[in-house]
Amino acid sequence: MDSEKIIKMLEHENVTLSSINSRAWAYFVDEILVTFLFAFIYWDTFKLAQTPEATMNLVNSLVSQVILLKVLYHAFFIWYSGATVGKMLFKIKVISIDDFEKPLLFKSILRSFVRIVSETIFYLGFLWALFNPTKQTWHDYAAGTLVVNA
Repeated sequence: MDSEKIIKMLEHENVTLSSINSRAWAYFVDEILVTFLFAFIYWDTFKLAQTPEATMNLVNSLVSQVILLKVLYHAFFIWYSGATVGKMLFKIKVISIDDFEKPLLFKSILRSFVRIVSETIFYLGFLWALFNPTKQTWHDYAAGTLVVNA
């Protein structure tokens, strides 16, 4: 669906796109939460590391667990409520372009996986939102979603 059609649909439904600023702050909150959750889960393991180098090696060995935790966190919250904790705090939510409802489970999972890809490629997928009228990131395009004000 092209941007003009999406914008007209948003206007018709009286829905407004969230600001990039709100999305950035929500991202920051979610990253902090996932970091604390990860540290809590692996606290006993981290206590065993005696040096900063050992801690870094441990973190490097757990990268796949971090990625899985991020995917699960984002997929669950987007599917369950249409918003992560960060998005809830900043009163924004993710909706499907098809019906303006929260995304289905498959779309939430797809969005979460593509989000990780966007992060690993120097956040280019996130920067994409700065240059299109619907403020969609790569993960929004892949899942057919928009981030709007709640």
